[in-house]
Amino acid sequence: MGNFRKFIHDLVYRINKCKRETVFPISNNGKCLKTFKNIHLSKRCFIIGNGPSLNAEDLEKLKNEITFAFNRIYYIFDKTNWRPTYYCSEDDKTIFKSKEEINEIKIENKFFPVNFPWDYKIHFNNAMYYIFKFGDRSEEPRFSENIVKGIYWGNTVAYTAIQIAVYMGIKEIYLLGVDHNFSKMVNDKGEIVIDETAKDYFSEKYNTDKDDLYIPNVEISTRAFTAAKRYADKHNIKIYNATRGGKLEVFERVDFDKIIF
Repeated sequence: MGNFRKFIHDLVYRINKCKRETVFPISNNGKCLKTFKNIHLSKRCFIIGNGPSLNAEDLEKLKNEITFAFNRIYYIFDKTNWRPTYYCSEDDKTIFKSKEEINEIKIENKFFPVNFPWDYKIHFNNAMYYIFKFGDRSEEPRFSENIVKGIYWGNTVAYTAIQIAVYMGIKEIYLLGVDHNFSKMVNDKGEIVIDETAKDYFSEKYNTDKDDLYIPNVEISTRAFTAAKRYADKHNIKIYNATRGGKLEVFERVDFDKIIF
């Protein structure tokens, strides 16, 4: 009886999920996302990670640029007048713990997976919601050409932002503060990897509850970045890594100080 109930539960879940995804493009959420199509055609943007290399001085230089930032980026707001153009967050554990702080961020456009209002009844100010699509974690993820139909998960919110930026028509993407390395990681075999020399984030405040959050798997993230590069190379889009140091070597590296004047 237990297996039968589970079968029915899973079947109902799949049917409801299919219905939701079918209706989403014509919903208010879907219509809102459509307004971002080619909104920054042929422009450049900066995708800001929260790695230890990130500093307020660099962010000050980006006040007139299109920028995406994530999660607890607000821990650096007291050191700079810069604010991101767009904000994204998708990690459920981070959002559950920080939803009040996230809601208080005064940014015009924030992006979240739609399951937060649908399944958890969590709503945010100035929010745009999208459907999250999952695939085989061991394979390179697909890349979304139409975020109204869904955004593909890549184990890093930076991959989500790249897909959104491309939908917006952006042709030149720079990563900054994406160090791609953590003090505690898990690999594809499920083994815990410790790097005692690594610092996780730009602020120690970010780490106060790290034992309650997901352990990063940079092998999955690397496959996502590889998928982004593969798509970009085929569609005349340039993605560069302007991070100061770090261990992300998928994209061509550039000197941040030479591209910002």
